[in-house]
Amino acid sequence: MDADGSEQTRPAPTTGPRQTWAGLPWPVRTAVTWSACLLVVTAGLWLLGQIAVLLAPLAVALAGTLFLTALLDPVLVRLRRLRVPAGLAALLTVLLLLGVLGGAGVLVWNLTASQFGELSQQLDEGLQRTRDFVTSSLPVTDQQLDRLVEQIRQGLSSGTPDPVAGARKAAEVAGAILLALVLLFFLLKDGRSMWHWVLRRLTGPRRELTAEAGRAGWRTLGAYSRGTMIIAAIDAIGIGLALVVLRVPLALPLALITFLGGFVPIIGATVAGAVAVLVALAANGPTTALLTLAAVIAVQQIEGNLLEPLVMRRQVQLHPAVILVVVTAGTLVAGVAGAFVSVPIAAVLWRVLDTVQRHRAETGRAAGPDPAIEAAG
Repeated sequence: MDADGSEQTRPAPTTGPRQTWAGLPWPVRTAVTWSACLLVVTAGLWLLGQIAVLLAPLAVALAGTLFLTALLDPVLVRLRRLRVPAGLAALLTVLLLLGVLGGAGVLVWNLTASQFGELSQQLDEGLQRTRDFVTSSLPVTDQQLDRLVEQIRQGLSSGTPDPVAGARKAAEVAGAILLALVLLFFLLKDGRSMWHWVLRRLTGPRRELTAEAGRAGWRTLGAYSRGTMIIAAIDAIGIGLALVVLRVPLALPLALITFLGGFVPIIGATVAGAVAVLVALAANGPTTALLTLAAVIAVQQIEGNLLEPLVMRRQVQLHPAVILVVVTAGTLVAGVAGAFVSVPIAAVLWRVLDTVQRHRAETGRAAGPDPAIEAAG
């Protein structure tokens, strides 16, 4: 009370945002913080996905160009060691790629073009035999299978584009291929100078970190591109020889499908193996189909447990579950081309992020403990 007897009024305590936040229990604060971070990350991923869908042809062309550049870089290095000018070496490398692809395409077409019609018939017969086996061995009726097949057909037909959209898609693919070839020439010719220009724009520790992360990502991309090519060829040769020994018809087209499927990890090999087993079932019966399945599994096990660690040199370390998610996302965004380029993109990004994290951890250990913390202790 005051001297005159009146009661003194005290100011009410203020409760600002900081006091309200500090008054919340720590589980609530933790949940709010993580929820906000999750919303921000989700929004960022959604925005990146929308941009990727809009620029899918350009993104696929850039990814394919980087893949081919890493694959052909050893050829360019050997030409440069022979004192071939940079522009001529890049042009010869691109022409070599076109010659190999064109020659292989003509050879495969001449050898297998007449057999692809027979391959379709064998697949139909194999599917029919599989259908008979399912209806006779499982509690599934022909009507249920017919309804399921009809639903699948309706789903596929609903997503079939009209002729105008098909022509536009073909033009986009042709433009992406042409853009990839032009970019491939310039990256082979001036890629290193472009990278050095980027590094010169940076100063301090960021230059060293960027250089280290770039080298790690480039080594990973090179190991993936060359390793995938070698492993796909070995898979095609192994399964093709097994089909020849088992006297399965259409061994060469099936080996070609196996080679192309090798560029889509897990899913591609599974689909190619299933096609080979169905053809063997239609042509020679269940015994040969089971032997073909055993040969496919054996080749894939040798690849996964021996060849892949040896050829890839553990430069590409992604869990199979991550690969499945990445391949599915790439397929949804850009179709077959997205399935081809999604895994190398994920592998390079993972290697770059891992390199940045290790570099920061090493820098923190080299800096030593915080003097303020030691003084407080």
